[in-house]
Amino acid sequence: MAKRLTGNISSQYLEAANRLRSKNARKKIVAYVESYDDILFWRTVLSPYENDKRYFEVMLPSHRTLERGKKSVLMNLVFKERKEERGERKEERDMLGPSMIACVDADYDYLIKGATETSRKVCESPYVLHTYAYSIENLQCYAPSLHNVAVMVTLNDHRIFDFEEWLSLYSEAIFPLFVWSIWHYRRPIYGNFTITDFNRTIELGGFTLSNPLGAIQNIRNKVFKKVGWLQRQYPDAKESYLALKRELLEELGVTPQTTYLYIQGHHLFDKVVVPVMQKVCTKLVRDREQEIRYQSRHSTQMHNELSCYNHSTQDIVQMLKKNMGYVQCDAFRRIQQDTERLLNVSFEKLDGSADAERLGSGGDE
Repeated sequence: MAKRLTGNISSQYLEAANRLRSKNARKKIVAYVESYDDILFWRTVLSPYENDKRYFEVMLPSHRTLERGKKSVLMNLVFKERKEERGERKEERDMLGPSMIACVDADYDYLIKGATETSRKVCESPYVLHTYAYSIENLQCYAPSLHNVAVMVTLNDHRIFDFEEWLSLYSEAIFPLFVWSIWHYRRPIYGNFTITDFNRTIELGGFTLSNPLGAIQNIRNKVFKKVGWLQRQYPDAKESYLALKRELLEELGVTPQTTYLYIQGHHLFDKVVVPVMQKVCTKLVRDREQEIRYQSRHSTQMHNELSCYNHSTQDIVQMLKKNMGYVQCDAFRRIQQDTERLLNVSFEKLDGSADAERLGSGGDE
């Protein structure tokens, strides 16, 4: 019986538990996330909204299995109860509500606007917060913050590379093909041009600090060829393509300069930003080491200083994962706005407000 009860913990269950506590006690809101790496990010989002009336506990959705990901967060938060009534039937009830929310990566679900069941859940549920950007990795790669990451890695504040300008040019180069990718995923033909196909085309390939624009030009050439191929495959798609392009620009916040925030996060992190950071940080470390060699008065001092400096440098991947410069990003501000809207309705509902009951009823029934 205990296993059955814990397996069906829902927002209503937590609300009842909150009501059993003192009226002055803070109400607990559980926030389920996709993976261990997401806990810190969503803690960063939710912490400012804790006060003397409420607090959050950010956790993974399953204590009994190691299943992770958006499917685990969203689909496991619905339980099916069987009822005998003129034959057997299944009833589905949403476990999310004012005391239990889901916090997930947007992936393409935000941009395809309800084309799938998961997308509808992400876009329409009042108790689901999402990143707007494809994933947390995209926000960790927020271009204006990358110089600071390079400083954290190398302890060298010399600006030898313009991350913002380069990622803006990279985004502009891939934007036409990105529109095609979203165009496919809004239709049941996404298998004809998958995210994997898209990533293969926009892969960085060679990159050098001596000619950073060479990589951009190479991507432009690959995108141009692929777009031409798609136009020949779908000769009647011009009008729908242009309509989608306008929608992305005017309604969904995707611009040609910020496309990198909306492509697959692992690809951006592993195949684009980390390789560039490695080149930049290697140069910054060598410059600092050369400076130490030049300023040292004797070999002992030089070896001591080099050893101290090398022990002070950090790992690029770890520093990117700890990067919180995304708090200045428009996507992060939108997450904050969604959190405020959710709490304005949800917390009133927890207090029994009639107006909040009317506004929030869709998430509990």
